[in-house]
Amino acid sequence: MANFFSRGKAVDTSKTSRFYLVSRSLQTIGIYAFLISWAFIAIVPFVLMLSTSVMSLGEAQGVRFFPSEIFLDNYVEAWEVADFSEYFINSVQITTITLLGELVISVLAAYAFARIRFPGRDLIFGIMLSTMMIPAMVLTIPNFLTVTWIGRIGTAICGEPSAWINNWPSLTIPFWGSVFSIFLLRQFFAQIPDELFDAAQIDGAGHLRFLWKVVLPLSKAPVMVIIVLSFMGSWNSLAWPLLVTNTPEWRPIAVGLYSFVQEAGQKINLMMAGAVITIIPILLLYFITQKQFTESIARSGLKG
Repeated sequence: MANFFSRGKAVDTSKTSRFYLVSRSLQTIGIYAFLISWAFIAIVPFVLMLSTSVMSLGEAQGVRFFPSEIFLDNYVEAWEVADFSEYFINSVQITTITLLGELVISVLAAYAFARIRFPGRDLIFGIMLSTMMIPAMVLTIPNFLTVTWIGRIGTAICGEPSAWINNWPSLTIPFWGSVFSIFLLRQFFAQIPDELFDAAQIDGAGHLRFLWKVVLPLSKAPVMVIIVLSFMGSWNSLAWPLLVTNTPEWRPIAVGLYSFVQEAGQKINLMMAGAVITIIPILLLYFITQKQFTESIARSGLKG
């Protein structure tokens, strides 16, 4: 009888383990199928852009996924027609100034909110976070009025025309104070143990030295996230540069894509070639910082 019951239990256990393995396998297959399908949906527009960028104008305006003949001259023509050499330099300058200013202000502000106690700190931080609920387009007109107002004050004081409109200050300074960047860095800075600051104080270090020598080296991942997101936002900016500039002297590369919109119609193939040229710096930056970027997203739990 003992052998009978023991055999029965063995059979039941075997069936259960087999069912568990099958269910786990089906679950894994379902997850991979879901991920592959969404990856396909995400990559199709990119492949279509690359394909259209090497088509002739007639094929680009038709319904084709792959070109019958590859025209690499589209990239040369797009660069010359849109005068990307000037726009590219403008974008590099604007993005660099914006990125440096945002990093300096965000790091200092985040450290103050995370490590320094002062009256009204939590209230000010809460009010600042509440501004993230305001849509960015709603702030466009107030920002433009502020830039114009500051320019008029500068003109009244210096007696010269404003240097804000049609210049780098209007394209960069309004974006130095990023609430998201301050929030992200503050969350990381607050996790650093107080014992490290106590040890730094014993060695004679103040807040700035502690920030430079200890906090920032431990916060490379969130800093890389800010660099990538700020670079993308500044590099792809279009509406704001069109609003605060009326000459191509300081307009970024995204404005150059408008050169392919003519009265006779859009040059789709050249526009896609210009779009490929525009996104190359972003792809290079992401590939360089991919490891730190994904690590920071995983630690902070951010999505989307």
